[in-house]
Amino acid sequence: MEPEPALVSDSGFPMANTNSSTQQKPTGYAWLVVAVLFIAAALNQLDRSMVATMRLSIRAAIPMTDAQFGLLSSALLWAYGLTNPIAGYLADKFSRTKVIVLSLLSWSVITLLTSRAVTYPQLLACRIALGISEACYLPAALALIMDYHKGRTQSRATGFHQSGLVLGASLGFLGSLLATTHNDWSYAFVICGVIGIAYTVFCFFALKEAPKEPKQDIILLEDVKQEPEEKVSFWHAFSHLFTNPAFICLSVFWGIVGILANVEGSWLPTYYQEQFHLSETHAGMLATLFLNPWQIIGLLLGGFIADRWTRKNKYARIDIPIIGICIAAPAAFFAGYVLILWVVVGFMVVYGLFRMFVDTNLMPIIVATTDKRYRATAYGMMNMFTTVIGGLGVYVIGILRDRSVDMGLILRVVSLSALISVIFLILIKRSVKEEDSQNQ
Repeated sequence: MEPEPALVSDSGFPMANTNSSTQQKPTGYAWLVVAVLFIAAALNQLDRSMVATMRLSIRAAIPMTDAQFGLLSSALLWAYGLTNPIAGYLADKFSRTKVIVLSLLSWSVITLLTSRAVTYPQLLACRIALGISEACYLPAALALIMDYHKGRTQSRATGFHQSGLVLGASLGFLGSLLATTHNDWSYAFVICGVIGIAYTVFCFFALKEAPKEPKQDIILLEDVKQEPEEKVSFWHAFSHLFTNPAFICLSVFWGIVGILANVEGSWLPTYYQEQFHLSETHAGMLATLFLNPWQIIGLLLGGFIADRWTRKNKYARIDIPIIGICIAAPAAFFAGYVLILWVVVGFMVVYGLFRMFVDTNLMPIIVATTDKRYRATAYGMMNMFTTVIGGLGVYVIGILRDRSVDMGLILRVVSLSALISVIFLILIKRSVKEEDSQNQ
């Protein structure tokens, strides 16, 4: 029997083979890596999200306007987004584990230094530095997970790790709790900074690079000329990614979905508060406690279904996000249309569950459609797009809000845009199918 040929990307490099018979079972250490990074991801989001929960405490200690307070989060996101491509390249060029450890150490030290800020410029500088340091984590972490999980568990491993991000964001309330309990906004930053530094030491000894694949395990097509592998280069990565139609389609799709995600994260409490005349506390609880747990379930469920379905359908990791958005976007649309509170909350639960089907399969799609040398760079580029585009979307919505545009209408329009973006996933699937047919 002749060996089954591997898929070949536009650059001529083998793509991930999704045939279950060729997929290696991950070792116990591969899952340990995911568990270690799960905690790191939670710390990443916790350090970032605490400021939003301590608005009154911080403003009481450091005088600032509401616009300046909002800039603390915006500046972090802009620094984070613009740094992502470079951070991803560093993870591809050098060592993924070293980038992860240095990122964890730097953001923990910056979190500790944040507690010492006594003026607004100092606090703003710390937030910008935090965005830059945290940007180095996610592309490297996901690429390392893909190095250890070769196919049959890619989506589950990704989903488990990404659920750490949601958990960390959900624990952001600990900042306000500690600030209130100790009558000191800086106390939470001291605690998180010290924990992060201690965890950095653990990660330094616990994480190691994945062993390289032996050359004999890579099956090349007979009609593809084998050339010496080029060294990792940022400009070659840039050229490869932006001449790859699948990457361009995936970037556009992720950017549009990012607008919906940022609208939900930034404006959903306001929508609950204004539409149903709720208190700030009640609206905030509905927007987090009735959404974040379902997002975690969606990440784990979407990864499990995709990995199981891949055994029979090699395009399952593209189909699952399509299905997820086709359910999540209409749910968000009707949430902006219905006038009964608990029905709206129910629609947002459906949205939170199925929207995460995208996040848990995004990195596996990158693995299947791009040169393996530039996986972290590719994710970094895409993260930049969704952060910048999503941030602009939130800003534009703020302008519309100033002009008294109904928040429900905005939510409906953004939801329809996300639904239309599925076209780009369909184009990716068609492209992969065409390559498959040509390679058979």
